[in-house]
Amino acid sequence: METIHKIGRRKKAVARVYLSEGKGNITVNKREFDNYFTTPTLRYKVQQPLALTNNEGNFDIQVNVYGGGVTGQAEAVRLAISRAMCELNEENRGILKPEGLLTRDPRMVERKKFGQKKARKKFQFSKR
Repeated sequence: METIHKIGRRKKAVARVYLSEGKGNITVNKREFDNYFTTPTLRYKVQQPLALTNNEGNFDIQVNVYGGGVTGQAEAVRLAISRAMCELNEENRGILKPEGLLTRDPRMVERKKFGQKKARKKFQFSKR
């Protein structure tokens, strides 16, 4: 089996995933998976597609991720792994699609408007 390369995006984060047969090692930006994603929630998000398709420990995953924050990066990696799982076996699509793991989350940060404090928050109104 050759290496499968897929890209996942979320907010400003972009993740490139290289999936190959192995013992289940996940490397993120040349660091250990547990060192990069420190909280259990983020680890769960990344491993979700593997757990649903019963492929934990079957593949070595090499990830390059940049941009955004940790949550956005974790969800970008999750999307890329889900896409790789579908290319590996088309039956995985039926498992991952109902969970919403194959949909690119379109939500982005709303821009700040002039004359306002933030995107929607206004400056304090003074009557007098």
